[in-house]
Formats: sequence, C-alpha cells, structure tokens
Amino acid sequence: MLDDYLSRFLLDDLDILGAVVRLGPAWRKMIENRDYPAPVRRLLGEMSATTLLLGDKLKQPGRLTIQMRGNGPVSLLVIDCDEQLQIRGMARCATQPEEHSVPALLGDGQLLLSLDMPSMREPYQSIVPLDGESIAEVFEHYLGQSEQLPARFFLAASSSAAAGLFLQKLPSADQRDADGWARVEALAATVKTAELLSLPAEELLRRLFPEETVRLFPARIVVHNCPEDWEKVRFLLRSLGPAEVYAVLREHGEVLIKDDICNREYRFDAPAIDSLFSDALQTTSPTLH
Repeated sequence: MLDDYLSRFLLDDLDILGAVVRLGPAWRKMIENRDYPAPVRRLLGEMSATTLLLGDKLKQPGRLTIQMRGNGPVSLLVIDCDEQLQIRGMARCATQPEEHSVPALLGDGQLLLSLDMPSMREPYQSIVPLDGESIAEVFEHYLGQSEQLPARFFLAASSSAAAGLFLQKLPSADQRDADGWARVEALAATVKTAELLSLPAEELLRRLFPEETVRLFPARIVVHNCPEDWEKVRFLLRSLGPAEVYAVLREHGEVLIKDDICNREYRFDAPAIDSLFSDALQTTSPTLH
C-alpha cells in the first residue's frame, strides 16, 4: 500500500467527482525539526491535503501556491505543489496558540492562490478574504465562488499523517439524481478522523458509499520535494552585488541565507564569498585579444 498518494474517483451514477489524498512520510518530512504547536500542525496538514487536491487538476507543467496570511498567532501558511504532486510548505507562528479555528489562529487574514505555468504570460493570482471557521470551510467557500460548483472537503492531520476527502458536484448531477448530492454529502460527513488517516482509499470509499457505484482511478504518488539548491542561492547573492554582500560579511562574519519553506540554512564564510565573486568576475569579464 502506498503511503503518500492521491486517488481520484467518480460516482458514476450521480456525476459527482472526488479524490482521496493521504500523506505519511512526505508529511513527516515537511514538519521534521519544525516543532509546530498542535493547532498549527493540524492547520498546515489540512492545508497540505487541500493544496494537493486542488493541484491534482493541473494538466500541464506548472506550480500552484496557496498562502494564508493574517495578523493572528499564525502570520503565514504557505504550501506549493507542481503538476507531479511534488509538495513543500511551512507555517510561521509567533506564539503558542491553543485554539484550532482559522479566525483564532490567523485573525483578520487573506487567502492567496497563485498559478504559474510556462505557457502563461504571467502568473494567475487570486486574493480573497478568509471566510470560514476551518480550512475545509474556507476552500468550500472559495470554490463555490470561483467555480460555481458545490464542493466539500473532509480533512484531518496528526503528527504522523495528513489526509483529505474531496467531493464536487458536476453540473449534470441534478439531472442524474435530484437527491444524489445531498445523500453523498450526508454519507461523507460520517467519516471519522481515524478513517481518513488510516484506511486505504478503496476501503474508505466502500465504507462511506456502500450503495453507490464508485469508479476509482489509479493512485498518483505524492512526494515531499525540497532539494538543496546552492546554485540558486549563489545566483541570489551575485544579484545583490559585492558591496551589499561584503557589508553583511563584515558585520556578521558570515553570510547566512535561510530557506524557510525547506527549513534549511546556507552559510558562506569569507573565502566562499571571495570565490563567489571571483567566479562571477571571470564569467562576465570580456576576453581581450
């Protein structure tokens, strides 16, 4: 059985589509050495599951980035994934919150969605107020407004796993079965946190919708992807220029670049900075004949 996967499904007779996502090792890697308080960890896990459920709709190379920003104890949640379901994310939390609701954790905040594809002239961005008590409610409201199609999210997260169940009503659903959406919503709402976090997709769907015809598509693998990228950091430092970089070096004795989303530090001592700009000079200086 796969530990990190997303499986789409279709309730054939009802024209209701959905997906199940489960994160195990990938989720544990994302929060490794982070020491998030339980409410923040839960929020980040539920948002990770949601980002994958939405990112699964990418049909060509691209990257979906979802951010929640606010003035509460949690100032930032950010998750991104690409069309291959490679995911990374982090939270920024100033205090030890005890509440679990989105308003209590983020205060007066905004939801930002950005979609960047090579085929697009510029990235698409959507910025809306946070509307809902939970991650599920926020995104149900967002999809209802943006796609005009009813959708439901059932989400769960613990220290070892994160998971989600997604349902969306297609335009033809009422013609197929006028009561189908209400019936499926009610059945899905019976799902327990332990079931979301532990049951394989096939068993979960069979337990929730025993009387429905469910077509389950092959699972897609999810991967936590945060590789080291020293060349990208070197390019950043070169773009800042030697005057600014050497000023930091003189003040601190080293140059430290923090990659918050991957929870990684890049340190450069004086010889490394000398080499960095020496190499840059050699590659940009014209050759004399």
